[in-house]
Amino acid sequence: MASEIMQRGKDIIWDIYDSLTDPYSRNNNLKKIGSVLTLIIVIFLIIMFWWNNTPDDFSPIQNANHIAAERNQQIVTGYVSTATLITLVNSLLDKPGGYLSNDMLPPSIWMDNVPNWEFGVLIQIRDFSRSLRNDISRSQSQSLEDTDLAIAEPQFNFNSESWIFPSTEGEYRDGNKALESYLARLSSNEQKDAQFYARADNLADWLAIVGKRLGSLSQRLSASVGQIRVNTDLAGEPAAQQSTPSPAEMVTKTPWSQIDDVFYETRGSAWALIHLLKAAEHDFSDVLKDKNALLSLRQIIRELEATQETVWSPMISNGSGFGFLANHSLVMASYISRANAAIIDLRSLLSQG
Repeated sequence: MASEIMQRGKDIIWDIYDSLTDPYSRNNNLKKIGSVLTLIIVIFLIIMFWWNNTPDDFSPIQNANHIAAERNQQIVTGYVSTATLITLVNSLLDKPGGYLSNDMLPPSIWMDNVPNWEFGVLIQIRDFSRSLRNDISRSQSQSLEDTDLAIAEPQFNFNSESWIFPSTEGEYRDGNKALESYLARLSSNEQKDAQFYARADNLADWLAIVGKRLGSLSQRLSASVGQIRVNTDLAGEPAAQQSTPSPAEMVTKTPWSQIDDVFYETRGSAWALIHLLKAAEHDFSDVLKDKNALLSLRQIIRELEATQETVWSPMISNGSGFGFLANHSLVMASYISRANAAIIDLRSLLSQG
């Protein structure tokens, strides 16, 4: 028996040797290998093209109506905003290809545009869930925080690139389950401890966070061509101090390898923010009308919607400001800066009596 096995092994080795030494067999094997590799590459390209599509827009109000009808719940103040937040998380996890930021295998490991888009969406999810937990769901600073929101908010701050043990998707789904529990309690007349306070100060506090996010994105986008900036860190406060001294002028420039990363992170952040602002327009409608600020909010949404136009270029170009080639980052920065300026005006309106 052992001798037969050894003989078969020798025969296999000689067959391989003959195929490698014989020109006809060698060329035939190389053609087969080339055909298989070509097929694998084509399959990967098709998958990458499919996975590169981001989720479609949705109407927050229609989405909330659908969820309420499906779960036999009633729409109350805050229902649309909470349902929108839940849908954003589901869109992040269930879009074509699923959640790609933590993938370790091809072809998703070669894709960076969608993961950066995902991170932009995730930032807005984190910011709104934090505001929902700390401000919007509480009547006063001394009031108790909502138990479900206390679970959900930390889950969304879990490492966005954890592949396994535990996986990022699992942690975010756990956070979404807590949000769904809060939504069910919010819509129930029997649950008095789940609240959504649509007040001007709550909306202004969240918009303050949004403004800082957009301001940072605008600076990073503008730095695509490199800028010499005057240090204004301590401007307007003569007695202000900082930990370590900084030069009077600073040169800031986004590395060329990160230009498209910042661009797609901004698109993702703006996409999520559009839906959250539309939801806020519904839930905070009385406050916005009272402050005569409804049109200001709609202008912010319009500026952000311009960031979602189709990118016809096969790559994000980085031409100079007035150069021959376009600079997509500066175009994006223009819309983001205008939206941020409109948010500052809206917060001013909300603070007025």
